[in-house]
Amino acid sequence: MTINPVCNKDTRTSDIANKSQAKGIKLFFSEENFARLQSIMYVKHIKKGDFLFWEGDLADKLYYVIQGGIRINKTADTGKSFILYLFQTGDLFGQIDPFQDSVQSFTAEATMDCEMGMIQRKDLEVLLWQHGDLAIEFMKWMGLMHRMTETKFRDLMMYGKPGALCSLLIRLNNSYGEPMGEDTLINYKINHTELADMIGATRESVNRMLSEMKKDDILAFHQGQIVIKNLEYLRDICHCENCPLEICRM
Repeated sequence: MTINPVCNKDTRTSDIANKSQAKGIKLFFSEENFARLQSIMYVKHIKKGDFLFWEGDLADKLYYVIQGGIRINKTADTGKSFILYLFQTGDLFGQIDPFQDSVQSFTAEATMDCEMGMIQRKDLEVLLWQHGDLAIEFMKWMGLMHRMTETKFRDLMMYGKPGALCSLLIRLNNSYGEPMGEDTLINYKINHTELADMIGATRESVNRMLSEMKKDDILAFHQGQIVIKNLEYLRDICHCENCPLEICRM
């Protein structure tokens, strides 16, 4: 696969908030504090398939998805790649430790053409020093990100591959679900190999589990996309704890 370099076009912007949807980070920061974060962002455009950063790179930025989608991957010692997150318009992400140096634990790849708002760590540190209320909201956001990671690993480890797959389908439903009659269409095209990479399984085992669910009328497929027909079944299999939607998502 050809790896394209990230575009070098960096420009300051004053209308970042207007081009993004009112979701994601804006659920956790006040309007005033989001405007403060917006004031230190600069814009970078990247193409589908470009890499925003690699595992091991210096972690000195936060990334706000103004438009587009980003996939976060983790490579195991065996060389197998796992998909951990799918970030979309309105999301803020990044492994950044204020006031100390660290490196990226993951790799970020654009799943579509993206417009990103970049926040330098040094600029963020100044804001956190100046505004205590922003620092508190930032800590709450970091806590949420840690809890998202914890629940994903819990689902992967506690209830086997069927539980992990059901949990994944619920998260996809919460992130990309759209009403389709009495059912829910996951409006995100994802193949069985990608599903397998998200739960640490083989494509063959995912094919088998999905076929069984389709046979039992738990789900269906519509033009290559998954349709959830029995959400309660999925919740029962993965022992769903009814986490808030801000946590139970991709």
